[in-house]
Amino acid sequence: MVSVTHALSADNDTQPLVERLCEGLDDADAARVVRAVEAMRTHYGDAVLGTGENTLQHALGMALICVSLKMDVEARIAALCFALHAEMDNATEYLEKHFGARVARLVGGMHRLNGLRVITRRTATAMAPEMRMQAETLRKMLLAMVEDIRVVLMRLASRTQTLRYYAGTDCEARKDVARESLDIYAPLANRLGVWQLKWELEDLSFRFLEPETYKRVAKMLDERRVEREQFITDAIARLEAETRKAGVKADVFGRPKHIYSIYHKMHSKKLDFSQLYDVRALRVLVDEVKDCYTVLGIVHQMWTPIPKEYDDYILKPKGNHYQSLHTAVMADDGRALEVQIRTHDMHRHAEYGVAAHWRYKEGSGPAGSAYDEKIALLRSLLSWRDEISDADQWEAKYRDASMDDTIYAITPQGRVVDLPRGATPIDFAYTLHTELGHRCRGAKVDGQLVPLNTPLESGQTVEITVAKEGGPSRDWLNPQQGYVATGRARRKIKQHFSQLEQGELLERGRSVVHKELQREGQTQANIEALATRMGFKTADAMFMAAGRGDVGPRAVQVALQGPDAETPAADEEVHLGRARSGHGDEDILVVGVGKLMTSLARCCKPAPPDAIEGFVTRGRGISVHRVDCHDFKIMARRNPERVIPATWGGSAVAPNHRYPIDLLVQAVDRQGLLRDITDVLSREHLNVIAVNTLTKKGKARMRFTVEVSGAQQVQRALALICEVPGIDEAQRA
Repeated sequence: MVSVTHALSADNDTQPLVERLCEGLDDADAARVVRAVEAMRTHYGDAVLGTGENTLQHALGMALICVSLKMDVEARIAALCFALHAEMDNATEYLEKHFGARVARLVGGMHRLNGLRVITRRTATAMAPEMRMQAETLRKMLLAMVEDIRVVLMRLASRTQTLRYYAGTDCEARKDVARESLDIYAPLANRLGVWQLKWELEDLSFRFLEPETYKRVAKMLDERRVEREQFITDAIARLEAETRKAGVKADVFGRPKHIYSIYHKMHSKKLDFSQLYDVRALRVLVDEVKDCYTVLGIVHQMWTPIPKEYDDYILKPKGNHYQSLHTAVMADDGRALEVQIRTHDMHRHAEYGVAAHWRYKEGSGPAGSAYDEKIALLRSLLSWRDEISDADQWEAKYRDASMDDTIYAITPQGRVVDLPRGATPIDFAYTLHTELGHRCRGAKVDGQLVPLNTPLESGQTVEITVAKEGGPSRDWLNPQQGYVATGRARRKIKQHFSQLEQGELLERGRSVVHKELQREGQTQANIEALATRMGFKTADAMFMAAGRGDVGPRAVQVALQGPDAETPAADEEVHLGRARSGHGDEDILVVGVGKLMTSLARCCKPAPPDAIEGFVTRGRGISVHRVDCHDFKIMARRNPERVIPATWGGSAVAPNHRYPIDLLVQAVDRQGLLRDITDVLSREHLNVIAVNTLTKKGKARMRFTVEVSGAQQVQRALALICEVPGIDEAQRA
């Protein structure tokens, strides 16, 4: 290393620092680090950051933290070059030329994350609950926006260095930075298992936010951190020696509980300091379950157990399947010591599985989500980096674990919106508000106008342009055009058009009913009472039925005229293509009645083999209806004594008999639609005797009256009509 430090043209005070930066590197990589230090000293000069810290000093401190995290040479160089984009316009090209493409990508990733500082600061310092709730979304966004997990680690290192700098200054701005660190960055370090940064971020932030409470808790500990760490070191060595004597292979490690963690536990569980038994803690990992209990016996022999502070989560696991032995003992100095004992498999589950320590600490809701699984993969990846020397292999593993199914877009006001990958500005608008989606007419992404079907990327700021009125386009539902990717947007668009169609039906039905009221001279009639007499709960339900054609004008007349009104009956009946009055005995058989005139009701147009019933009219014989006819149900409910059983006679189903029936077709209107439907009917030998069409806003509603020998002949025709392009629905009226 001497040769490396001599290569640095700096004063002697810098040499030990450079040696630390090159720790664990071979001469070639160490020389690259030295070149980076020299280059950044030239480029940064006397530049300072917004915090007031010298840019080069921040870069050096950040790189040293990367060394403590055992990060590779590229991460250390990237940490040194973190601010280069602020110093030169062609930073990416410069970095690629002098330090390689990977370093350039890492520095570019940090530059993009730095662009989120305004949003993260605003979220962390805002008092409004809806803004504070975005902290979790921001943590996910920080992970999703990077192509390499090392960028997140360097961001954590940068924030830790900033707080260290603030520890030596006294300014009001450090409180905002501390709040942001406590809400955003410390939980992120916790989730990734970077414990040494987590506790430092929490302790320094707590010190700036609650200085008096910090001092009080520190005083409660009654010992300096160095002394606590020495106690843990001695306790580890002693326990390791005892386990070796017992023939148990055990890994023992631990760390004194830091000040913020002590305060948080006292505050959240309302405990006195004397009630805390895990201020100092050890964790023991063994190979087998039986070794856990052997180590437990050793611990209780070495130190005095504290009553009621033993929990066996191996025999009785927690609900999230967490397993471990927990005990608290009184050490030789009279202070409590917590010891956790588990197997390596239990530890992996606790660290990376559904019982991960970070979830227990933060209470983030139900486990098992895809996000949880990816956090586990990322934490596993951090443990792999010591084992993987090939950079390409490491990056491939990271890509497998990266959060590539969610993107995070930003509103102009700084709100972060999480969306599935592939989401468009329309999806973004509907996520914010349904009405915003309906009236969306354009979008700007990072200030540039883009088409509405442009896929968004994480970190982009999206601004929606809206119309004063109007609704969505039907083209948005076309999957080939790629306007929407989220189920929410698709549902809202479909609901909009469904409500439009219902509104059209409502207006059409209202017109039908009011025309009959005018014809009968009863324009002042009580509409709600009329609907009730016709069997509907509300007037709107009656209007909808009339708009669909389920209620005819005659049914309205009957309801207006009262219980003695005659039923809707045909003056004439279509038979064999000609009109004649009444059927013969062989056509329709009316049970218990002989030689009465019968006629087929025009409201439902029955045809064999429909189930039918008769209704005795006044002076017109028997009116024959389908049993599912809406008008017939109303009349039968009001005059059940006039209902009479009926059935088809033998000659009624003869091939030469023809019956008129109505077919209803709803479709997207287009040129040639009517021709295509009539072609189907012609091929099926159905004679069309009437057609009624209504087209509005691109939707066609058609009613065909066709002659058939029996209702069963219609089913095949309806199935074939449904196969015609653009048909939404085809059914018998």
